[in-house]
Amino acid sequence: MKKILFLLCCLSSSMAFSQMGIIRGKVIDKQSEQPMIGAAVSLVGVPRTGAITDVDGNFKISNVPLGRQNVKVSYIGYENAFASEINVTTGKESILIISMTESFNTLKEVVVTAEGQDKSKSINKMVAISARQFSAEEASRYAGGRSDVARLASNFAGVATADDSRNDIVVRGNSPSGLLWRIEGIPIASPNHFSTLGTTGSAVSALNPNMLANSDFITSAFPAEYGNALGGVFDIGFRKGNPEDYEFTVGVAAFPGLEAIAEGPLLKKNGGSFLVAARYGIISTLGLGGTAAAPNYNDVSFNLDFGKSKLGNFTLFGILGNSNIDFIGKDIDETDLFAAKDEDAYVKSDFYSYGLKHTINIGDKSYLKTTLGTSSSQAKYESFRYFNFERPNQTRLEFTNNNDTESRITFSTLFNAKISKKFTLRTGLLIESFNLNVSLSDRDRQADRNTDGFPDLVSIYKNDGSYLIIQPYAQGKLRFSEKLTLNAGLHGQYFSVNEQFV
Repeated sequence: MKKILFLLCCLSSSMAFSQMGIIRGKVIDKQSEQPMIGAAVSLVGVPRTGAITDVDGNFKISNVPLGRQNVKVSYIGYENAFASEINVTTGKESILIISMTESFNTLKEVVVTAEGQDKSKSINKMVAISARQFSAEEASRYAGGRSDVARLASNFAGVATADDSRNDIVVRGNSPSGLLWRIEGIPIASPNHFSTLGTTGSAVSALNPNMLANSDFITSAFPAEYGNALGGVFDIGFRKGNPEDYEFTVGVAAFPGLEAIAEGPLLKKNGGSFLVAARYGIISTLGLGGTAAAPNYNDVSFNLDFGKSKLGNFTLFGILGNSNIDFIGKDIDETDLFAAKDEDAYVKSDFYSYGLKHTINIGDKSYLKTTLGTSSSQAKYESFRYFNFERPNQTRLEFTNNNDTESRITFSTLFNAKISKKFTLRTGLLIESFNLNVSLSDRDRQADRNTDGFPDLVSIYKNDGSYLIIQPYAQGKLRFSEKLTLNAGLHGQYFSVNEQFV
């Protein structure tokens, strides 16, 4: 009996221990992005639970109760920082990056209150208004959002969407094509499956929310570093993997599909990590595509952080995806909204975006960040029409052939300096080299010049060319007081097609 009781006690202790989680992360100065050494990190409402950041600004809190927790960070001479609603679970560590702002008056009495994180404050320190910070968890929890950050943003003030069939968004009445997508500081093409040239949305997003760090969505009053955008800006950042332990996650949902995630340490002595995620669409298997045709899509995302070295920090990141759907007339129901029985249509799209980012500290209060990237987006559409449908002389002819490919090589560099606790300066340069290869042939409303009894297949346009866009910028942030801040900047743009600089 004693042995049985002893085993039960051990089992109960083991179960109790397993019902605890881990929160780890890094605390940095918001203006200079330098690590904060000796900052006190604690759980709000959980006594005697906390940690102190090390020489790299890192912290780890063990034995954290499961559920949603709030984290507070305090440091002498800085305003308290909070991270709220952190979802702590077993088997997966919660990893945070918390920014702190230097206070104006460090000698006055400080009153500490438990506030939540203000989502209206952006990650980018140069953004003053009309910005909204969002997290991966928000994208996953948003009802009907299909784990799509664009659909999440449609719920924000000043943002509207036409319907639920696509994730194009209208920001303050501007065209959806005026939206700028950026990943890790470089512009990219539309990160969506089944996308077409000139659009910024589609039916299914290829951005995996489980890859995302806290990111910014900006609707107006863009800082000077954002150019070539009118509607809004999605400034997306990939999170880093767990630098100490290996973690593997498998999941399934209707629209994201089957998903597998792996993360863990990479070059552990340098504090590096890897994060890789892959998804495979299953809505065709579930019959949720809204059409008899089977939409197929999959995507892979990765973020490899090689840690700190004498040469700085290198990060390799990327996302790639492909999608296709075949509308075969004989399989199409007459009530199908996306296809017709007298036509076979084949839709295919592919895209990728890769980049290598290098960050190096220059002194104690400034850094240089440089990114070299390449991306491409291709959309193909080919249809065959059955003329004299279901008649003895039925003829199947190619009706439309559209092939659009946009490729670019991007170089981005910025220098950020915290001149004082009141003034921060940022200047940089963005160079994009584009290649545009587009063609369209169509029989729609064409004459029968070869007298074969059918409209001719005519080349509407065909172009293969390149162009260059160069964007230098400079901006500064001056804090007159805790509640009064001046943001000012200048953005330039050179376009090689008309050789104009504005």
